[in-house]
Amino acid sequence: MSDWVVRLIEQSGYLGVGFLMFLETIFPPIPSEVIMPVAGVAAAGGRMHYGLVVLSGTAGAMLGNVVWYLAARALGVDRLKPFIERHGRWLTLNWKDIEQAEVWFRRNGVFFVFLGRLLPTVRSLVSVPAGLLKMRFRSFLFASTLGTLGWTALLAGAGYKLRENFAEVDQYLGPVSNAVIVVLVGAYLWRLLSFRSVTEQV
Repeated sequence: MSDWVVRLIEQSGYLGVGFLMFLETIFPPIPSEVIMPVAGVAAAGGRMHYGLVVLSGTAGAMLGNVVWYLAARALGVDRLKPFIERHGRWLTLNWKDIEQAEVWFRRNGVFFVFLGRLLPTVRSLVSVPAGLLKMRFRSFLFASTLGTLGWTALLAGAGYKLRENFAEVDQYLGPVSNAVIVVLVGAYLWRLLSFRSVTEQV
């Protein structure tokens, strides 16, 4: 995977960085933890400019973020109501949870999206609840851009500093990503075991 990323960035420059980050947002298994450090190494070697690397990576990722947001907003959470009512136990959701989430999102959505963009694994998924719960587009764009800019700058900066040893980035971020996954799985299992539907609560 990393060899292909290196070749594409060498051949396509900033356009390649933006394209790869767009793909990473649409198809998460392509990791930004590889793309941006590789671009940072190129900047450290004088073949690219660090600031333009960060901007191109942010622009590509934001394009993908907007695609997911618009798709989720077009779908709308109301269309999911029959599915949620049928499979609520496995989703650990009932319709009351959705209504409460909408209220919470109106108050805290900007912080949720900003923070989510800085978390491995979670960052590619944040656009979906924002779109489903119809977060204001300007607020979504502001929070997403700010968080994505911070993430791409961090990874590109790590590659710039570590240069050819950029693979060490994964030694630090890998455990963080795994920890996030463990927390998410643990939270899901806890909700699954403690979940009660609306009819059970009555």
